[in-house]
Amino acid sequence: MGRSPCCEKAHTNKGAWTKEEDQRLISYIKSHGEGCWRSLPKAAGLLRCGKSCRLRWINYLRPDLKRGNFTEAEDELIIKLHSLLGNKWSLIAGRLPGRTDNEIKNYWNTHIKRKLLSRGVDPQTHRPVSGGEIPLAIRESNMIKPTTHSCDESGGTNSSGFDDEYRCIDLNLDLSISLPEPTPEPGVCLCYHLGLQSNEACRCRGVENSRVMRFYRPWEEGQRMV
Repeated sequence: MGRSPCCEKAHTNKGAWTKEEDQRLISYIKSHGEGCWRSLPKAAGLLRCGKSCRLRWINYLRPDLKRGNFTEAEDELIIKLHSLLGNKWSLIAGRLPGRTDNEIKNYWNTHIKRKLLSRGVDPQTHRPVSGGEIPLAIRESNMIKPTTHSCDESGGTNSSGFDDEYRCIDLNLDLSISLPEPTPEPGVCLCYHLGLQSNEACRCRGVENSRVMRFYRPWEEGQRMV
């Protein structure tokens, strides 16, 4: 069996509270205390549900509410408590007198998240964004720009105050490409290969290899002829 509703929704008012309703709720709680929120609306003469009366009192009408903007000290306390408790806004509100859980939650989503991101901190983990990488603007400001040196005809630089190691070296960039000289091939003595001269030295001129055609006979055929 489910829990019965705190009031009949068909006979309750909805929407914004009027000044008369606020005054009735304040007067009743001052006289009788908060008590049970389920029975309070009927006892106070209000056509509201118990939840609506409770939220109206806690968030707007209770006398110890702190009005105005959050201070810097409150911001830092909220950040510290959130790193320990997470999104438990009721527990966080218990450490900030005069502030409600709903007020703190809205302030966190609209202001403190942006503040942490501007510091490079993840609002959920409270750790540096992207593993603690240095922001791009800071990296670029710390980079050392290389200095270029231009050379004149004398081989020095156009700026003074540099050591000799910065002087430019004269380089000969003239390139020349030539084909390699052909190597003469040894000549072939036809007389020796034909067996025309056996013991005498050959006095004929050699013939270039490119002009000689060689004929070969299979080894088996030569054996048959022998």
